[in-house]
Amino acid sequence: MGQIANTLSADSLKLDAGAEVERISAFIREGVFTRLRRKGLVVGLSGGIDSSTVAALAVSALGPDRVVGLFMPESDSSDDSLRLGQLLAKKLGIRTFKEDISGILTGAECYRRRDAAIKEVVPEYHAGYKSKLVLSSLDSSEFRISYVVVQSPDGAQIKVRLTGDAFMALVAATNFKQRARKMMEYYYADRFLYAVAGTPNRLEYDQGFFVKNGDGSADIKPIAHLYKSQVYQLAAFLGVPDEILTRPPTTDTYSLAQSQEEFYFSLPFDKMDLCLYGKNHKLPATEVAEALGLTEAQVWRVYRDIDAKRAVARYLNMEALLAQSIRDTSVS
Repeated sequence: MGQIANTLSADSLKLDAGAEVERISAFIREGVFTRLRRKGLVVGLSGGIDSSTVAALAVSALGPDRVVGLFMPESDSSDDSLRLGQLLAKKLGIRTFKEDISGILTGAECYRRRDAAIKEVVPEYHAGYKSKLVLSSLDSSEFRISYVVVQSPDGAQIKVRLTGDAFMALVAATNFKQRARKMMEYYYADRFLYAVAGTPNRLEYDQGFFVKNGDGSADIKPIAHLYKSQVYQLAAFLGVPDEILTRPPTTDTYSLAQSQEEFYFSLPFDKMDLCLYGKNHKLPATEVAEALGLTEAQVWRVYRDIDAKRAVARYLNMEALLAQSIRDTSVS
């Protein structure tokens, strides 16, 4: 593919996995014991690559006796999420707890509120149906339009565009799931005097692919600087089971199977990583397009989408506003 392709490729994100594991392990030890003054780490295990890698890094840094893994399934969770999480925990030798959060979500009326939002555009929707939220494709003439895909009990599917109000109501309702899980993680952190480990990678952290006061909250975030492609490199080095390494990234939020790119990102993570890398390094859209086999117009759409999501992420990462600074200036 010539000189341009050699400039940007998967090799652009290659790292020395062993050295990076050592560096992050030292960061975790210093962070947990010295800065946070905690005895260990709590990690929510979803069976996905990010939480698996964070758990493996925690064990590398602190040892298995100082790491607690939490399984937090609910009514819409895939059975594979629990099974793969348990597979990882067994390999790492860590203590685990299982907390089904369906009752919490039912009490908060998460499912009822979700269904009510979907019924705004699909009136026949009821408890026997399944659903997922999707975005318009990169090749569509539309740009980032939200749809709900609904499957009836007989397996028939329809895709309906969401109104702005229905979209906001649907997202607000499903965000209960991430917030309930984080509440449970902090219960165990309080119980054992542990810290909570966050699992977002660089792509998610940069693009706001997390819930404020939900999966975006943590005491320490060991992989937030790593592109997802780099997380896979560390996972392989750390011996994360092959079944997790080869599992396609999912949201595991809705009752229908849902990939991360159809829910939030414009492209599969490997191409999305390189688009973000290209934008961060001010590479021309023509160069990124040739390297990834995309059109220049597609890359510009991704770049605009990155900018739009960064605007959202600024709010998600923002600390609470104070009317006046309360910093103790008496301490030198």
